Amino acid sequence: MASPLKSLITDSDRYMASFKRYKECSIVYQGMQEFMDNLLPDLLPSIVKGKSQLNVLGVGSGTGDVDLQLFSTLHQNYPHVTVDNEVVEPDPQPLRIYRDLVSQTPGLDYIQFHWNEMTLQEFQKQWKEKKINKKMDLIHMFQVLYYVVDLEGVISFYQSLLNKNGKLLITLASCDSGSVRMREAYKNQLCPGETNPSTGKIKKLLDSKGVSYKSYILPSDLDITDIFTEGDENGEMLLDFLTNSYHFGKTASPELKAGVMKFLRRPDCSVESDGKVTLKINFELLVLDQLI
Repeated sequence: MASPLKSLITDSDRYMASFKRYKECSIVYQGMQEFMDNLLPDLLPSIVKGKSQLNVLGVGSGTGDVDLQLFSTLHQNYPHVTVDNEVVEPDPQPLRIYRDLVSQTPGLDYIQFHWNEMTLQEFQKQWKEKKINKKMDLIHMFQVLYYVVDLEGVISFYQSLLNKNGKLLITLASCDSGSVRMREAYKNQLCPGETNPSTGKIKKLLDSKGVSYKSYILPSDLDITDIFTEGDENGEMLLDFLTNSYHFGKTASPELKAGVMKFLRRPDCSVESDGKVTLKINFELLVLDQLI
């Protein structure tokens, strides 16, 4: 029997509201900022060496928060370098927010933006059909591989776009994260279509192909206390985001909802202290070099 659940990504307004709530309750951007401040500067010298311009590709850039963090770090360290930036984002709402953010942020004249309202698969198809030979110095894919069936094909394609000394950055939740454990346990009852990959699956794929990579852990615990307050709208939006379901609390069966909420409180998924429930999530960033 088909699941009564509808994917959250089918309703852009609800998705954006749920994502906003997730960002408010998570330290993911704190972990990302630590990466930008402490780790990215170590990666940049080999990428920038001998160049006055970098070609950058952001896949699934959303509202541009991470992109502009990255460019800020780059510009602080290499103020002479300009950026040619391809933005790939299928949802028009966050893409509009990104464009507005760019227009309202001073000092971005060193960046040229190219806006591509399409999925990463559509971008890949267009790139091949037009036989574009432009190479990228930096490609970042932050939390965007959740709906990709052909992981090997997609990763190989984007890795093939790298220039010499270019880097591909892939960020997903690690396999020991509470959210990944829950979705794996209920994958047959939640919305179809999401492949729920973790970096564990990607590393296994890369290892099988003999592809080298570097790995960095970005802590990203999430306060899910509101989920357990019946009728709390903030909690409902968090639950939507974690299950990738549109109004999960209203459309899931009572048994599924109870099972998911009980699973999220398991000791291997979350920590409870002083009335607060914190979901244990680690994001892992993988750095890949040019495909040889």
